Formats: sequence, C-alpha cells, structure tokens
Amino acid sequence: MNEIRDRFKMIMEREGLAAGAFAESIGASQATISHILSGRNNPSVEIMLRVHQRYEDINLEWLLTGKGNMSNSQESTQPLSNSIRDYPLFAENAKNPDASTNCAENRKETLLESTAKREKSTVHQEIIYKERPPRKITEIRIFFDDNTYETFKPAN
Repeated sequence: MNEIRDRFKMIMEREGLAAGAFAESIGASQATISHILSGRNNPSVEIMLRVHQRYEDINLEWLLTGKGNMSNSQESTQPLSNSIRDYPLFAENAKNPDASTNCAENRKETLLESTAKREKSTVHQEIIYKERPPRKITEIRIFFDDNTYETFKPAN
C-alpha cells in the first residue's frame, strides 16, 4: 500500500506542481505540505478533503487508502458512497449529496472582460545624456607587501 506522502507526490507530479504551488492550490501552508511529504506528519482530514475538493477527479478511496485507481475516470463501477462508510473517521461526517446540488444555480461563475476591449497604453521613454566634465588624475598610490607605498603626482 502506498504511503500518503507518495500519493501526494503522485498528484503533484501529475499536475506538474512543486510543493509550494500544490500547498497554495489547496489552501494549505507550505510547512504543512512539507511535513506531510517528509513523513513527519500525516495529513488532517481537512487537508485530505481540500485535496479532493480541488482535484475532483481524484478517487477519494485511493487518496485515503491507496486502493483502486488514482482517477475517478479510471475507477470501477463501485460507487464511493457505499465504501466511505467503512472508514469510521468519515462515517459520522459523511454526506450523500442529492442530485440538486449540481444544478447551475449553485455554481458561481464570473464572466471575464474581453481582452479586445482593453486599450493598450504606449510607454514613452526618454533618455537624456548629460556630459560630465573631463576628470584628471591627481594622485596615484602603489602599496607594497612590506606595508610601504609610493605616491606619484602628475606634472601640471
């Protein structure tokens, strides 16, 4: 059976995410994910549910136990709602949503502005060259390894 950290790594690999980006995608701290991936801590129920909510195609049974396929699109015809009762951790909080929760009125969608409507502003940049007066050498000092030095001054 795969360890939970291996399953998290598989999800991150599939999504092409580093640990920080994965943590941000599920709304968790980087430290939390780092501790899970290092094996220091096991994920909380909240973290597991956040992963499942963010990546809905992930098979919850696979995420919890490592059994079955990673993706729901590949899983067998056995409904997950029947097997979730086998896990006492979730049995008391299990909810069987009815079909009405998927209707369009519960979805929140925001229409984005068309990019064609936006005007592009032109940036004007002006470079000003200021001529500095010529500099003259007034003194040259050469330091030696015996802590002595010589000074040279140009003749004017």
